[in-house]
Amino acid sequence: MLKLMKPRYIVKALALYKVYKSYRLSNKDLQKADSLSANLKAHADDFKLLISMANDTVKGRFTMNKWNLSIIVGTIVYVISPLDAVPDIVPVLGWLDDVTIVTYALTKLQKEIERYRNHVKQEVESKLPVPASR
Repeated sequence: MLKLMKPRYIVKALALYKVYKSYRLSNKDLQKADSLSANLKAHADDFKLLISMANDTVKGRFTMNKWNLSIIVGTIVYVISPLDAVPDIVPVLGWLDDVTIVTYALTKLQKEIERYRNHVKQEVESKLPVPASR
């Protein structure tokens, strides 16, 4: 038999949904997310990659479908939001839920991340000077 969610968890879940549904990601949010990435320990670099993907997509340097972008935006908003399932002020556990969300996003976006890495690699290679022929 399934146990129903406690009413306080339902209220908290609805509050989170309202915040995330209407939220618009800004440059300030991306900077805050970047500064908080160190708290994600082993996933810090992966989270920074998600931030770069969002930033490049918003600025028109990379294209991805809206669903994948929504996963990235939702992940960033969750990490920077004070309304977490477990507040960040709770030692260890406060960041464990954030790590779980980032890990979920990384799992769902594996193909998109690989495509983005290839895109960045091509961008870098296209800016390298062409060696002079002899």
